[in-house]
Amino acid sequence: MKNEKSKCVEQLVYEMQLRNYSVRTIESYSKLLANVEISLELPLDEISTEQFKSYIHQRIMKDEISVSMINQLISAYKILQVDVLKRDWKTITVKRPRREKKLPVVLSVEEVERIISATKNLKHRALIMLTYSAGLRRQEAQMIKPLDIDSARMQVRVVQGKGKKDRYTILSAKALEMLRQYYKIARPEKYLFEAQGKKGQTLSDTTLNCIVKKCAAKAGIRKNISFHTLRHCFATHLLEAGVNIRLIQQFMGHTSIKTTTIYLHLANINPASVQSPLDSMNI
Repeated sequence: MKNEKSKCVEQLVYEMQLRNYSVRTIESYSKLLANVEISLELPLDEISTEQFKSYIHQRIMKDEISVSMINQLISAYKILQVDVLKRDWKTITVKRPRREKKLPVVLSVEEVERIISATKNLKHRALIMLTYSAGLRRQEAQMIKPLDIDSARMQVRVVQGKGKKDRYTILSAKALEMLRQYYKIARPEKYLFEAQGKKGQTLSDTTLNCIVKKCAAKAGIRKNISFHTLRHCFATHLLEAGVNIRLIQQFMGHTSIKTTTIYLHLANINPASVQSPLDSMNI
């Protein structure tokens, strides 16, 4: 079984590399399926769909797996079945779990301003300002490079964001000014924001979350926020400012407009401030 396991996982990795999946996704999918194999004590190509579903069910009952992880596991299983084992997915199909419809936590413009004002560390301040003003994902903030800041066109270039897609988003004049101050002192080698004392290395996921949480605590913000909250705030505040939702979709890098429409539930828009189109007519 050990050799078979190794072979199946290696073939999975090979197929994912051919399809240009990110290194992080490949590592995650291969580890998830390797754990299935170890748990069931069977080679992946001998595990039936019912056994696979039973494995997921057991982990759900033990509260060992999130909805997101279940979806990753099913996605990995589908690649294994279709691309590695050449089986018909229609006869295998494992249905995905229903997601809980929870709205993300967002801050007001004033609360974001308080966080920025409370952040005295120059690198942390520049990081928070750029992330919020451009709507960056955590990994995008990690991987951004100095050349991605296009001051001539006042745009931020996001290279190979989620889904291996490039996009442009807006560059704030205030964020640019802060970045220039930071860059003169820090002189990063490769990435715009590098780990302390480790030139050419990105900040870790944990570090990024800690930066935002600590700065929020200093500002007296008690809400349970994460680094990703800054991105939610960017979209919500643009919507509240009257920016077209299709444009926000473009800045966020969402494939589907449905993903962007969640911010319609978060935006605080006063109906009394909306003018009927009839009132703008000369009649």
